[in-house]
Amino acid sequence: MKRPPEPAGDFTETALSSQLAYDGGLLKLRRDEVSLPGGASSWREYVEHPGAVMMLAFLDDETILLERQYRYPMRRHYIELPAGKMEKGEPPLETARRELVEECGYEAGQWWHVTTLHPCIGYSNEVIEVYGARDLVHVGACLDPGEHLEVFPARIEDALGWIREGLIPDTKTMIALLWWARFGRAEVK
Repeated sequence: MKRPPEPAGDFTETALSSQLAYDGGLLKLRRDEVSLPGGASSWREYVEHPGAVMMLAFLDDETILLERQYRYPMRRHYIELPAGKMEKGEPPLETARRELVEECGYEAGQWWHVTTLHPCIGYSNEVIEVYGARDLVHVGACLDPGEHLEVFPARIEDALGWIREGLIPDTKTMIALLWWARFGRAEVK
C-alpha cells in the first residue's frame, strides 16, 4: 500500500493561552489563543471529552449486539453499537469490559482492539477506542441510574443494510460496522 505524501509544510498551531469557558458534568469547553504558522494569532474553541469506547460484541461470527436508545440532543431514538465514556484514569479496555456488562449484561472471554476513531476533530479532542469481544456469557445488565436502552442481537449483514437504508445514521456505529465489513473479517478469526 502506498503511503500518503509527506506534508509540504508545517501547519502546527501553538497555544499561547488557554481558558476554561465552561465546566460541565461530562464536557468542558476551552478557548485557546494560538500562534498560527507565520506568526499571527487566532482563537480556537473546542470541547474536552474524557474519551469513550465502543464494542463489536459477537454472539457468533455473524451476529452482534446492538442497542436502541433515545438521544436527547437529536430528540429521537438511535440504533448503535454498545459504547460508553471512560472514567478518569480508567484504561480503555477496562471501560469496554465495564460497559459491556453494565449496558448489555455480557462478559467476554476474548477481547481485541479493532481501531481508533477521532469523530469530531474540528471541535473536540474526543477519541473512541473500538474493541471486539467474543465468547460472550450473559451475566445480567446493570444500567446506570437514568440510563434507558434496549439491547438486541442483529446479523451484521442486516445492520449494514440498515446503514444503507438510513436506519443507522450514527457515525461511530456506521464507521465501526463498515470498517469491520471491509477490514475486520480478514484480520480476526
